[in-house]
Amino acid sequence: MRVIRDAALADGRRVDVRLDGGRIDAVGDDLDGELLADADGRLLLPGMIDVHVHFRQPGASHKETWSTGSRSAAAGGVTTVVDQPNTNPPTVTGAAFDEKDELASASLVDYGVNGGVTESWDPDSLFERPLFALGEVFLADSTGNMGIDAALFAAAVERAADEDVPVTVHAEDADLFSGAARERSDADAWSAYRTPEAEEAAVERAVAVAEGSGAQVHIAHTSTPEGVDAARAGGATCEVTPHHLFLSREDLDDLGTFGRMNPPLRSEERRGAVFERLQSGAVDVVATDHAPHTREEKDAGIWDAPSGVPGVETALPLLLNAAREGELSYERVRDVTAANPAKIFDLPRKGRIEAGRDADLVLVDPANVREIRGDDLHSKCGWTPFEGFAGVFPEWTMVRGEFAYRDGEFGSARGENVRRQTS
Repeated sequence: MRVIRDAALADGRRVDVRLDGGRIDAVGDDLDGELLADADGRLLLPGMIDVHVHFRQPGASHKETWSTGSRSAAAGGVTTVVDQPNTNPPTVTGAAFDEKDELASASLVDYGVNGGVTESWDPDSLFERPLFALGEVFLADSTGNMGIDAALFAAAVERAADEDVPVTVHAEDADLFSGAARERSDADAWSAYRTPEAEEAAVERAVAVAEGSGAQVHIAHTSTPEGVDAARAGGATCEVTPHHLFLSREDLDDLGTFGRMNPPLRSEERRGAVFERLQSGAVDVVATDHAPHTREEKDAGIWDAPSGVPGVETALPLLLNAAREGELSYERVRDVTAANPAKIFDLPRKGRIEAGRDADLVLVDPANVREIRGDDLHSKCGWTPFEGFAGVFPEWTMVRGEFAYRDGEFGSARGENVRRQTS
């Protein structure tokens, strides 16, 4: 038995945490065991479960790999990642799932693999695999051109409901994109093109289809208060990204095409309203939509640059800094990054610091604030849209009782597919 002494939990309790192998054995006072670490009152959190990343393998390893992406995750306090299907080939068949699952074995952190939907998908073989979820299912084209029509979406949601697999939805309605914005070439044109109304309408359609089928639907990267409210009204859960929480259209003069993503950045007023919903509890999950591209690829015109920004290493540090500044509670950070995703996606071993759970743990000192610099991060793309922001980074990150990251060095942890782990 190994013990972490004198840790502060998100709810303010000071406790010892005892580990038995890769599990938490006990949480309490004066626990006996071999000293693993003396937290000395620093904050101990459950590792972040990032349910939305794009690690780019197979097909685009020049942007990211499972090795580089998972290192970036571990250095940012993320202990589980969930990869989306818009790779090359897309994860729409059992064979494509197997190929990605094999590549994912290089991950330093635990992982899930989502299956996708296209006209050529093979649901019979796909649902034979241990899917984390179906999705993101694209209601409008994004990276990978996997947008599908309403009939296929309804059929896919119904099949997922029959298989008892949750559905993650990229909710934008291309019929409500602004044609007038296509005449512009400034950095804000992308936000003007993919309108807020397109998101709200797509969320409403997705939850209506889900209600008819009984499927569990989760709305990805919700970027507007209207989208959050529509998801909540329709009984769906939703996630929000750090870039939609901390960046707005007002930042595009500085970011240029490095601020292009889907859905795009919104007005400062909408950004603030989404953050208020995070504070109030209306937002269920913060997930990064970590979508790296090289500097050379992003350095193009607004209609030619690829959509997406990296974020897996900076999400928890940004949220912890917001908590340090009094904008969020540490309990709220814990819930949206760990407890809620574990509950929503049925990960009974993850998400909380309590006996019987996996020892996926992150130790941070809230007083240790540093400036975010792309050159200091570990994603292969080497840049961040949060350059110059303040973040509270982990001192160490542990995956099932093994250090994945400690004092700037990577450890011996090895990731597993969470759908193959037994409770």
